[in-house]
Amino acid sequence: MNRDIHVVVLMGGWSSEREVSLMSGKGVAGALRERGWSNVTEVDMDRNVGRVIEELRPDIVFNALHGHPGEDGTVQGMLDLMGIRYTHSGVTTSAIAIDKELTKLLLVPAGVRMPKGTMVRSESLFSGDPIARPYVLKPVNEGSSVGVAIVTDGSNYGNPIGRDTKGPWNDFDELLAEPFIRGRELTVAVLGDEALCVTELKPHNDFYDFEAKYTDGVTQHICPAQVPDDIAQAMLDMALTAHRALGCKGASRSDFRWDDEQGEAGLYLLEVNTQPGMTPLSLVPEQARQRGISYGELVERLIAEALVDGKAP
Repeated sequence: MNRDIHVVVLMGGWSSEREVSLMSGKGVAGALRERGWSNVTEVDMDRNVGRVIEELRPDIVFNALHGHPGEDGTVQGMLDLMGIRYTHSGVTTSAIAIDKELTKLLLVPAGVRMPKGTMVRSESLFSGDPIARPYVLKPVNEGSSVGVAIVTDGSNYGNPIGRDTKGPWNDFDELLAEPFIRGRELTVAVLGDEALCVTELKPHNDFYDFEAKYTDGVTQHICPAQVPDDIAQAMLDMALTAHRALGCKGASRSDFRWDDEQGEAGLYLLEVNTQPGMTPLSLVPEQARQRGISYGELVERLIAEALVDGKAP
C-alpha cells in the first residue's frame, strides 16, 4: 500500500458524540504516522467542511465521525459528489442503519431476530405506557445508547412518566419503545466480511449507556465472551448477516441482548453501528487484537478496503 497518499482523518463535528469522535480520529491519525504514512491531515469538521475538503483534495478520507451528520449518509453523499473515496459504509447503508426502524424492516425478513418496537409520540408518555413495563425508550436515529431510558415498575420516572422528569422525552418528539430484554449485553464486530468474535459487556451500573461505553473502568469487557459455543456462533452469524444485508463496508458492530434462560431463542440483535468507535476503549480494536490484528493494521485494512472498493465515482 502506498503510504505517501494524502489521507484526511475527518473527526469531531457537532453531534452528541463529538468528543468520542475526536478521540477516534486522533488515534487513527497517530497510528498512521507511526506506521510511516507521510501525508496525514486531521480535520475537525465544521459547517465549512465541504470547502475544507475541496481545498485539501485528499486521496481518501478516513471517516472517524460518530452520529449526525457523519454516520447518517450526509457526509458520505457529499464525498460521493466530490469524487473522493472514504472509509466505512456508503450513503444508503448509513441512512438505513442509523434509523432503528428502517434497520428492522430490512433485517427481520433476512432472519435476524430483533425486539418488536413501536414508535410513540413523547407527549403520549405522560398519559400512560405505550407497552407493558419493563420497556426501553430510545431515539430512532441516535447511536451509542444516546438518549436511552429503561422504564420499569420501580424506576423513578413515575407511572405514568412525569412531564417534568428528565429523560429522552425532553429532547425528542418521537421515540421507539421496545420490550426490555433481560440478560446479558454482548457485541460482535465485523471487519471486511468476517465476524471477529463476541465480547460481553458488564457495566458496573447495570446499564451499558453512553458513559459506560466511553469512561475507563466503568465497564468490564470479557473478550472472548464466556458463552456456549452455539450462542457465540449464532451471534457471529447474525452480525455477519446484518453486515451483508445492510451493505456495510469496512467495519460494523452489532449489539445484542441475550436472555440466557431462553437459550438461542432469547438472543436479540438491538442495532448495527456503521461507524464504530476507534478509541482506546472501543470494541472493534479490542476484538481485532483478539484476532491478532493490531490497531495500526486495523486502520490500514479499513483504508485498503476503501481504496479497492471505493464509493466515489
